[in-house]
Amino acid sequence: MLHLTKLDPFDGISEALIEEINRIGVIRKYVKNAPAMNSDDTLKYFYIILTGRIKVYQYNPRNNREQTLYLLGHADMFDVLTVLDGSYHEVMTTALDDAEVLELPIKKVREWIDSNPAFNRAFFPYMAKQMRQIEDLATDLSLYDTSTRLMKLILKNMDIKKPLSSLGLLHKLPHEELASMIGTVRHVVNRHLQQLKKEGILNVERKRLAVNDVNKLLRKVENEY
Repeated sequence: MLHLTKLDPFDGISEALIEEINRIGVIRKYVKNAPAMNSDDTLKYFYIILTGRIKVYQYNPRNNREQTLYLLGHADMFDVLTVLDGSYHEVMTTALDDAEVLELPIKKVREWIDSNPAFNRAFFPYMAKQMRQIEDLATDLSLYDTSTRLMKLILKNMDIKKPLSSLGLLHKLPHEELASMIGTVRHVVNRHLQQLKKEGILNVERKRLAVNDVNKLLRKVENEY
């Protein structure tokens, strides 16, 4: 039996619901660079990320290209689409770190959506966030070049209050993973990062990125619109 006392991002859920989650939930562990939850799993279970990062992506074996759809971290959920429509969602996942996730029966999650306002207050805004993220991805891939897509990705993941800190889920992410997130290849990302470093906008050391000049980065992105 689990011993959770709270569950991010579900602030305000009752002690009774926490007790039920502890009773029926299971912690799954995934090793870095190994597959994580699959599409068969999500027909039966719903997942909440506790630690680590998990990439959700599509892959084309004919040209060896992949496109990251979501990068999931602490308090993210998977898979909200299957919860809502019950349909098979053909995506792939990989743990980018050693990761732990909470596995919950999908039937129970649907019951909570119907009956628990505190659960809904976290679930539906999160679902809307994911929908907007996919819309933004489609727009970026269609309308902007790879340099602009990379700069927008950095801006979305940075903490404006801590401009010199690591970039959230992008922290120490290999450049090929950054490339997968913006629909390009590693050497293109490397070229753009070195240009941003040359302009004094970024600090690039191995896999660690930090923004040196937020205003300059914002102006550069705005000039591309």
